[in-house]
Amino acid sequence: MTTVITGSPNQAPSVGTAHTRVEGREKVTGAARYAGEVPFADLAYGWLVLSTVARGRIRSLSTEPALAMPGVLTVLDHRNAPRVDTDYTDYTGPLGTRPDPTCAVFQNDRVPHLGWPVAMVVAETSEQAREAAEALVVHYEQQPHDVDFTGDHPNAHTVKGRMPAVTQKGDLDAELASSAVVVDSEYSTPEEHHNPMEPHAATARWDGDRLEVIDSNQGATWVVGALAHLFSLDPGSVRVRSEHVGGAFGSKGVRAHQVAAVMATTVLQRPVRVVLTRRQMFSLAGYRSPTTQRVRLGADTDGRLRALEHNAVSLTSTVHEFVEPSAKLARVMYDADAHHTANRVVPLDVPTPTWMRAPGEAPGSFALEAALDELAEKCGIDPIELRLRNEPDKGPVSGLPFAGRNLPACFQEGARRFGWTDRDPRPGLRRDGRWLLGTGTAAAAYPSSAAPSTATATAHPDGTYTVRISAADIGTGARTALTLVAADTLQIPVERVRMRIGDSDFGPATIAGGSMGTRSWSWAVKAAAERLRERLAHGADVPPEGLTVRSDTSEAIGALAPAERHTFGAQFAEVAVDVTTGEVRVRRMLGIFAAGRIVNPLTARNQLLGGMIWGISMALHEEAVRDPASGGHVGADLASYHVATHADVPRIEADWIEDTDLDDPIGIKGIGEIGIVGAAAAIANAIWHATGIRHRSLPIRPDSVLGAAARSSDA
Repeated sequence: MTTVITGSPNQAPSVGTAHTRVEGREKVTGAARYAGEVPFADLAYGWLVLSTVARGRIRSLSTEPALAMPGVLTVLDHRNAPRVDTDYTDYTGPLGTRPDPTCAVFQNDRVPHLGWPVAMVVAETSEQAREAAEALVVHYEQQPHDVDFTGDHPNAHTVKGRMPAVTQKGDLDAELASSAVVVDSEYSTPEEHHNPMEPHAATARWDGDRLEVIDSNQGATWVVGALAHLFSLDPGSVRVRSEHVGGAFGSKGVRAHQVAAVMATTVLQRPVRVVLTRRQMFSLAGYRSPTTQRVRLGADTDGRLRALEHNAVSLTSTVHEFVEPSAKLARVMYDADAHHTANRVVPLDVPTPTWMRAPGEAPGSFALEAALDELAEKCGIDPIELRLRNEPDKGPVSGLPFAGRNLPACFQEGARRFGWTDRDPRPGLRRDGRWLLGTGTAAAAYPSSAAPSTATATAHPDGTYTVRISAADIGTGARTALTLVAADTLQIPVERVRMRIGDSDFGPATIAGGSMGTRSWSWAVKAAAERLRERLAHGADVPPEGLTVRSDTSEAIGALAPAERHTFGAQFAEVAVDVTTGEVRVRRMLGIFAAGRIVNPLTARNQLLGGMIWGISMALHEEAVRDPASGGHVGADLASYHVATHADVPRIEADWIEDTDLDDPIGIKGIGEIGIVGAAAAIANAIWHATGIRHRSLPIRPDSVLGAAARSSDA
């Protein structure tokens, strides 16, 4: 037996200091293996065959020629694939959700959208599987389809979910009629796609009676629960590993490729890997729904709101109802005597949308914050001052107290650093040669949540420590942040901590999503490390196999008092607009955030900047277009789907003010999504300031600028 001393209370703190990623060397040298790279003996490869019609039924599949091709092992389709349990009545996933039934593939002959999996070829090599899949002949009974999304679609309706579809307070029409100033505008955002650098991939195999899945996901516990339910397995007989993930943004949940891989390994009794192509990801990995949003604001002459209405409509599939809750931001940001919000959906013959970075808040902030800018213009009040005059003292809808709301401080610091006080509020006056210049701002908010998780901490005889938690580092730097938390709690140098993540065998833990991953996992890691330190401080011996303790934060998180918990921020942008070509250039951006205690400034700033750059893409570039005739995308690739590149990224800065969450043991709030919230609105507001013309539809591309200028000239 050995006694290990954890360290000195005078150990310099690691939390709050910049630290390079603990797995950085593995990633840059190629030693880090992703889900599609882990080797297995006797590995087979599956290739999904996707439908070429947007709605109908499979009339027949000619599988015999494919089965006769070299290396082909089997073809799975609705006639021979294993059955799965699609009754989700008694199943609840993360954040109170149910799995998307889209993942229950090959269960019937129905085709609900273009790109729906109708079969999978499994072969000895990926090339053989792809060749046979492309040769597979499928005959369809084609039916009329509808992919035309409009806000006034006759089938638009509300959906019961984890948040209210509609909230109502006060007499909206009466308050609008009594308001001195009214804004009534409609805004729209297009379909957008995640497309992380690492494509979705999964390898499934049976190890005796236990199913093992090597996967790229946002939560191993989540995937275990869904697969166990689908295949009627005991969760303890399913192990999911996801050590390295090359981006996710909400897209890497439970998808068709994981289920198909499990089906194939069950049939063949050998490991099977399924990797999606970039084109397949456009129909199988989820996306952000397009939205139409009507915002009505009524205010007194001093800008104080009397009425606020935010109605949002998004699309969903006919397989599973998913809501892009764009109106939920208004339930937090501003209050009024009459306050109405609603989220509705339109079912169409399209793939199911899903969570995408700041679901709801990203498109919702564009509409709400652009409308606030219009109100400021009509009232003749500075946009920042207007927002400060409408700061609520409690949740506008919930009535709950705010567990910290430092939005005014973000605006004050941002205005100082951006030089906002030098701004002439009149539009279209500043010029730099052929460029018209303008500046804009917008507020940002995103929920700061925590979910129960477990962790273990082990002391080894050599004075090192291993912490295990089923967390997922999807590129955010979570593995490094958790290492810093563990080192501080144990009062030891970072180098003596080994952080193990991404394995469901480490115990249940929440997902990397909703900006709550690092906060939730840090809570569990700190609790385990504290318990271990106490054991060692009281003289506990460390056996050769190590001394291990376990934490579970369920009780502590369940005891949190109800409150409005959010991260806040203020976005600033300066743009240059060439009205002769329609070109828009973002010259500089600044984001100031109240994001709780920052664990690792290096990776935190990376996350915030990434969100802001995505806001540039959202404002000026991103749009997935569907062909009404085929029901599919026009150019489902990264050559046609434009995102911001280095040439589009200006001088951009993200920083934070002193802020903490007193209810969190470390003070963390979460930063994964807040960077994109309000960014597109700030750019759109800056374009108005440069040109005097409002753009209420994204993206604002050169043709939009030229068209708006022409219409303004004609008027």
